[in-house]
Amino acid sequence: MKNFVYTRADTTGGAIALLSQQANSKFLGGGTNLVDLMRENIEQPDALIDVSGLSSAGISDLPDGGISIGAAVKNSAVANHRLVRERYPLLAQAILFGASGQIRNMATTGGNLMQRTRCHYFYDEAARCNKRVPGSGCDATGGFNRMHAILGASENCIATHPSDMCVAFAALDAIVHVEGPSGQRTIPFDAFHRLPGDMPHVETNLRPDELITSIQLPGLPFAKTSRYRKVRDRASYAFALVSVAAALDTENGLIRNVRIALGGVAHKPWRAYQAENVLGGAAVSIETFQRAAEAELAGARGYGYNDFKIELAMRLIVSVLSELSAVGGQR
Repeated sequence: MKNFVYTRADTTGGAIALLSQQANSKFLGGGTNLVDLMRENIEQPDALIDVSGLSSAGISDLPDGGISIGAAVKNSAVANHRLVRERYPLLAQAILFGASGQIRNMATTGGNLMQRTRCHYFYDEAARCNKRVPGSGCDATGGFNRMHAILGASENCIATHPSDMCVAFAALDAIVHVEGPSGQRTIPFDAFHRLPGDMPHVETNLRPDELITSIQLPGLPFAKTSRYRKVRDRASYAFALVSVAAALDTENGLIRNVRIALGGVAHKPWRAYQAENVLGGAAVSIETFQRAAEAELAGARGYGYNDFKIELAMRLIVSVLSELSAVGGQR
């Protein structure tokens, strides 16, 4: 790890000013991903600006029934908060399925959005990786790609986004609030992360001089009937092969509202719009759920070792929707 300058920011404005004053600097939240990348010499900032102590460390109620989560809130605090557990159980479940208790106690909400892929070729300096060295190639496409993307990938990168929390945020229509020298703005969650295209090293639409300040969840009463399901190689501390975050509202045997997002399948948390379109207004049935899953995975592509993910994702969508419709969606 190279030497760096460490500064602790007291205010959001102060943090943004420090970033502009120091070349090649980065914000530091919990450090659970950034510090690892610095140890591997993948990230080599000259300065770190610690934003973990900013005032954006609270969770507040909103008039529409939603909540606002400060960017500095620890993952464990989000998972254990009463409003999150009552209104958005899939979010609490997603966080508890991720990492270890120690890491959840350190990791911040804003930092979770900014974590980078766990692709082993990205971490291997001997491998070609367009994300680490733009233009060098992608060894994952012809290599051991069991953990890699089946949706939205390009020949330049088939890495997946590792976050569980972000899959829940994608399903819940979250809004990311950011601030920079030009002022404040909001980014719809589905537009925050990018697909790889020909620039896989550019992973988000956050500008280099901007700081995430909070994440807003809109009031979604039917999100009380929601689940996060994660399939992984072992029971703890493993990244998703495929995960599903879903919320379902039905009435008189018909689907009134539904939200679905997938993890472990794409370069970003994957909002399942095709499946949602099939489900809207349709009858509650296994056949409907299967049609929705097939529609969502129609454009999926495996790269050899990860071909199984296509069938796994379809089965998982059907399973989660079936469980939700039986548990509490019917009225």
